[in-house]
Amino acid sequence: QVQLVESGGGLVQAGGSLRLSCAASGRIFSINGMGWYRQAPGKQREMVAIIISGGSTNYADSVKGRFTISRDNAKNTVYLQMNSLKPEDTAVYYCNAVVSSYPYWGQGTQVTVSS
Repeated sequence: QVQLVESGGGLVQAGGSLRLSCAASGRIFSINGMGWYRQAPGKQREMVAIIISGGSTNYADSVKGRFTISRDNAKNTVYLQMNSLKPEDTAVYYCNAVVSSYPYWGQGTQVTVSS
């Protein structure tokens, strides 16, 4: 079992920045990779950024150059630094961890970007 707790969402104006955090606990030694996904109203959940055990990262085209995913192994925490935010980034952001191909999800944190 892996538990994920997100924090850092909120309301920000377009062009602003936010940093999301995701603290993992439980069987963290078994985590293969972690990432951030988001789901806007009426849309499917989509991948935003992922980071695997070796440190490689991958980003959705819509956030490349604006968002950065990073990991602090000592704190078992993954971060998502979001800069130059746009109204279309508004969504509930979910932290994800994969253990032996099984996905775990956090409760989600709301990010709202006003124009």
